[in-house]
Amino acid sequence: MPSFSSTTRALPALFRIGFAGAVAYRAEFLVWVLSTTMPLVMLALWSAVAREAPVGRFGQREFVAYFLATFIVRQLTSSWVSWQMNYEIRHGTLAVRLLRPVSPMIAYAAENLAAQPLRLVVAIPVAIVGLLTVGVTALPADPVIWLVWGMAMAGGWLITYLASFAIGSLAFFFESSIKAMDVWLTLYFIFSGYMIPVELFPPGVKAMASWLPFRYQVGFPVELMTGAHGRQEAFALLAAQWIWVALMGAAALLLWRRGLRSFGAYGG
Repeated sequence: MPSFSSTTRALPALFRIGFAGAVAYRAEFLVWVLSTTMPLVMLALWSAVAREAPVGRFGQREFVAYFLATFIVRQLTSSWVSWQMNYEIRHGTLAVRLLRPVSPMIAYAAENLAAQPLRLVVAIPVAIVGLLTVGVTALPADPVIWLVWGMAMAGGWLITYLASFAIGSLAFFFESSIKAMDVWLTLYFIFSGYMIPVELFPPGVKAMASWLPFRYQVGFPVELMTGAHGRQEAFALLAAQWIWVALMGAAALLLWRRGLRSFGAYGG
């Protein structure tokens, strides 16, 4: 098992490699970014609905703030490790990664995070447009909420990454786990608040969404950005989110270790 010191020394190089890869494949990266523009489509749809009458607390201004925030959060909490793992396991190139002095779980995470500067290039202009459109007064004034938001963004990324890593590890046992990822993404689109704010769900569906991990990937950080929660509710939701981080981490480690035994048994 790679030591902590070797992992720490390797991280700067991993970030440089990951960033260089994102720049080198910028056309594919742009296509990936453009595939996450559904919130802008939903913004147009819900704004048209709100033009007739508000929907709950959402008028046109609130929908603009919500879906622009959704686009930003989606950009900064994305991970594509499942597809990467499927390719490397199927083609045997994972064996090369296993020889390096750093855990693949850490290496994949570093490579995914290294692309964040390019995602910020997309997210920052959208944030500026949002501020110019809805005004600074639409944002929470409480600094504690922004502190919770920072932790919620980290938690949202970790749930996304660890879930994707766990599903990617299923490729050790099956020819491909992409179909499982497709099922996960379908549920994500429905229950995360990505296409419809969770608070607009019927009470039963809203309660179910609060027990599932998807809301904590996108919906919860967006709700914080748009002032939907006070401190007490924000902390309660943050605790629930980090419980999901722990559960996803345990599932990812379990599937990875068991799958790695199978991979090694067949000679990688």
